[in-house]
Amino acid sequence: MQPIEIGVMFWGGGDPLETVRRVKSWGVSCGQIGLPGDMDLAAASADAWKKALAAEGFTLVTVFTAYSGESYADLPTVQKTVGFIPPATRADREARTLLASDFTARLGVPSLATHIGFVPHDGNHPDYVAVRDMVTRVCDRCADNGQTFALETGQEPAATLNQFIADVGRPNLKINFDPANMILYGTGDPIEALEMVKEHVVSVHCKDGNWPKAPGTLGEEQPLGRGAVGMPRFIAKLKEIGYTNALSIEREVHGDQQRRDILEAIALLEKLR
Repeated sequence: MQPIEIGVMFWGGGDPLETVRRVKSWGVSCGQIGLPGDMDLAAASADAWKKALAAEGFTLVTVFTAYSGESYADLPTVQKTVGFIPPATRADREARTLLASDFTARLGVPSLATHIGFVPHDGNHPDYVAVRDMVTRVCDRCADNGQTFALETGQEPAATLNQFIADVGRPNLKINFDPANMILYGTGDPIEALEMVKEHVVSVHCKDGNWPKAPGTLGEEQPLGRGAVGMPRFIAKLKEIGYTNALSIEREVHGDQQRRDILEAIALLEKLR
């Protein structure tokens, strides 16, 4: 049995060839790309990225789309600005997501993903109903493009996520499982959550973090292996559920610190996978 491939989550927006070469210099040849909210998603941009990826032999497993105006500064700000939940930006973000699906299709990548925001626990809440219907439409565009649409975990408990997926009722609605987010948002033990949502998981982030220090606050991200996730048990659980897609390292710092932490994370995962 081949070991699970190690990849990296990185952001687009810069020169495609320079970006891919920088990520590849860390010793990986696959991963996920994030699309900033102001990134050009026209066909010419997609073609430039596709050319750069092919030139470097780099495989994308997921395309993540983000949106202008989002902020993860603290929990109240996340609730007000992130994903599909804020009503004022919903229509624009739906249009952006459909465009991102077309961009992803032009790259030939099989999965689009995003944070849709804090899904209300009440299935009758107007925001729940509106976002459910919006995700249904996004799933239908992704299906037309031969893609899954993956929801990033963390901002709601696993049970709520399962119920939301059931309510949307589209077979291509899946999960990008981020164990650290379950901890950072205080929504549940990541290994227990992974067991609950395992049938929907198509991709993962390898990220670490510590629990919030006080109610209503966010936890703190940590270098892989130094937080509360417990990477040995996380990788063991992935193997147990039969996961075979990439282990995409996500480290949300910048510059040389990010490079050092990613290299350390690669070394750790090489021992665990």
